Amino acid sequence: PQEVEDQVTFPLSTGLQGLAGVKDVRVEGMPQADWVLVDAGDVVVHLFRPEVRSFYNIEKIWSGGPDTLPS
Repeated sequence: PQEVEDQVTFPLSTGLQGLAGVKDVRVEGMPQADWVLVDAGDVVVHLFRPEVRSFYNIEKIWSGGPDTLPS
């Protein structure tokens, strides 16, 4: 979890603030780091541990278009 913060979420959030001029970047899901969400307003980044990504299978939800969305 600390590695995720040091190597991914901190550089990502500071980069968005510095390079893109985003004023408010929120990070959720730390310290567990199973599913971390970086919310920069117009841009949202999801970071998953491999086993969590497999469990939620996000790609399947979005791969087939509107008829595959949960109701």
